Amino acid sequence: MHRLRLFAVGIFAVTLCCAASLPAQNAAPPKEIIVAAAADMEPVLTAYAPLFENQTGLKLKISYAASAALLQQIQNGSPADIFFSADFYFAEQAVASGLTLQKTPSPYAKGILGLWTRNDSRFKPLTIDVLSRQDLGPVAIANPDRAPYGRAAVAALKHMNLYANVAPHIVQADSVAQAGQFALSGNAEVALISRTMAVSPKYKDAGQFVLMPQGQYPEIIQTAVILKNGANHEGAHLLLNFILSDKVQSDLEAKGLQRVK
Repeated sequence: MHRLRLFAVGIFAVTLCCAASLPAQNAAPPKEIIVAAAADMEPVLTAYAPLFENQTGLKLKISYAASAALLQQIQNGSPADIFFSADFYFAEQAVASGLTLQKTPSPYAKGILGLWTRNDSRFKPLTIDVLSRQDLGPVAIANPDRAPYGRAAVAALKHMNLYANVAPHIVQADSVAQAGQFALSGNAEVALISRTMAVSPKYKDAGQFVLMPQGQYPEIIQTAVILKNGANHEGAHLLLNFILSDKVQSDLEAKGLQRVK
């Protein structure tokens, strides 16, 4: 009888051990999508996130930064399900690093660059010509090595023969969002920012905005990639398809972007 009891205890222990080592077959799918998004997407995703979350029951956990900074975080193992880059280059780098499910990034919008200043600025009305003034104050732009809108700003200034005049006044920000913040706070007189930021209530109410001629800088084709190491591939696909849906794409102009045709 003693041996039988020992045998039964052994079988019970092995059963527990095996059960613990087996994956849960009915584990609940993730209820959260971790999103790494370029800074210019903050006004857009802020507007659309509640609609997506109501439709799907999935919660978006979003981190905003310059595209290069987000890529570096992803390459260093920071968890994310989807990466919305402000251009093609940084998303393609994620593909080249073997970090994505796609073989090529998915274009979702075209970005637009412009010049912004506060309502109490001495420039009334605001025009591109202020960038040629000799008494120009600090000009905020995003770091051109890390942020696509910064790279577009430098390209536009050079193409329009304004860079030599503006360069001594440049205040470099980590991202386009920080560039806007510099001007909003008065630490820069003007800022070259995305139209998505300029049409958001915070900037629209506080200042003036004029577009930089789009032919003066390379197209800002914004692209997204779904990340291989993400825990919620299905949710990431749902979010990307939502952003690419006619409902969202037809409203992009109102949010400061252009539809990619």
